[in-house]
Amino acid sequence: MSSNHHDDAQQDAAFVRTFGLVLAAIVVIGVVIVYLARAVTADATGEGPGYAGEVAERVAPVGTLNTSGQPVAVTPAGAEPPAPAAAAPAATAAVLGGKEVYDSVCYACHTPGAAGAPKMGDAAAWAPRVAQGNDTLYKHAIEGYMGNAGMMPPKGGRPDLADDSVKAAVDYMVENSK
Repeated sequence: MSSNHHDDAQQDAAFVRTFGLVLAAIVVIGVVIVYLARAVTADATGEGPGYAGEVAERVAPVGTLNTSGQPVAVTPAGAEPPAPAAAAPAATAAVLGGKEVYDSVCYACHTPGAAGAPKMGDAAAWAPRVAQGNDTLYKHAIEGYMGNAGMMPPKGGRPDLADDSVKAAVDYMVENSK
């Protein structure tokens, strides 16, 4: 019986040793597969060289909004932008005629009477305003006004208009509302 017991122990030891070797081989093969998979797909996972730059280039905006009113030099992708030029004096807004300003800005509120705006041609609505004098009308039109009957945004919501253009529009509406 002792020889059977001894044979069983040897078989068990051989099994454990074989099982350990097979398990170690599976782990080594798994590590090699993971390493190879990562090496092959490095660019797709963001780990390869230059990947961040490629992503930045793909998601970069195609343009920017120039609100300065100054011309902007076009810079090709990847090129260094030119050095900024000395600051140019601020451009003055062109003075537009009263009808032109009314047709492009004022009509939106002064035709339907929106937000309490006196309608163009409504002498009764304009009379109390005209009685305050041109300086008050100009001030309210340029700086904006919040009254009991409504409100007037500064320059009709067009801050780029020259003050003289706004005054011309006021004169045009008053003249056509007598």
